[in-house]
Amino acid sequence: MTATLDRPVKKPTFQGVSGRRRVTDVMARVLVTGSVLLALVPLVWVLVTVIAKGLPALTSATWFTNSLNGLSASAEGGGIYHALIGTILQGLVCAVLSIPIGLFVAVYLVEYANGSRLGRLTTFMVDILSGVPSIVAALFIYALWIATFGFPKSAFAVSLALVLLMVPVVIRSTEEMLRIVPQDLREASFALGVPKWKTIMRIVIPTALPGIITGVMLALARVLGETAPLLILVGYAPFINFDMFNGEMGSLPGVMVAEMNNPTPAGANRIWGAALTLILLIAVLNIAAKAIGHLSRVRSK
Repeated sequence: MTATLDRPVKKPTFQGVSGRRRVTDVMARVLVTGSVLLALVPLVWVLVTVIAKGLPALTSATWFTNSLNGLSASAEGGGIYHALIGTILQGLVCAVLSIPIGLFVAVYLVEYANGSRLGRLTTFMVDILSGVPSIVAALFIYALWIATFGFPKSAFAVSLALVLLMVPVVIRSTEEMLRIVPQDLREASFALGVPKWKTIMRIVIPTALPGIITGVMLALARVLGETAPLLILVGYAPFINFDMFNGEMGSLPGVMVAEMNNPTPAGANRIWGAALTLILLIAVLNIAAKAIGHLSRVRSK
């Protein structure tokens, strides 16, 4: 009788993992790990090469404080100050124009579209704009801003082309962040009699703000390295120019393009130094995005 009571009523649910499943699991892990390592090889190779060849330029005392104005092709020295300022100015103007547009469009798609024809059309156009090459955006701005309206080539035209590349990224990232905000928060606000626009401003956007900021910073980092708009819409200047609407302006990609035809060691140092400076600038933006997102989460708790 005791032996009968000690028997389990039914077989245990967990029967153990068979040898075939264990082999399959190990093979999958090996394939995934190998794929990751294979993808890291060229990335690490590029990074190590750029650091090794660009670090001598960055360690120069005049790299971040001087421009290349007045220097001959073979002359050593000078710096990247003019190009760094130009890249930052173009990126700031692009961000000022792109962020409000991307934020408002994302809010419309998430909160107001509700599957409407305009919402579907907007989503379709954002998808198309996300795949537009940078040279196509630059040619469009050239045809509209310069050829049609008659404005001169300028850094502002470059910023307009970058807006076309940045807006869809901002819309997509903001849209995803707004969608993960729990619907219960909206309904609780509506139940208290709060209007929809105030619910969006006071509840939805602050809740999604860390992710929105991260997406915006990553989108800005993505467009700062574009070269096609610079080649088509503005000339390269080896001196500092703060005027966004007139004259040529230096930029980090512009330095690399301008020095490509310089066969001297000085030209190679400037190319690799500009490349490393651009990587560091993008890395700073990424770190800033992570830090801002973390601080926003801490304050919201």
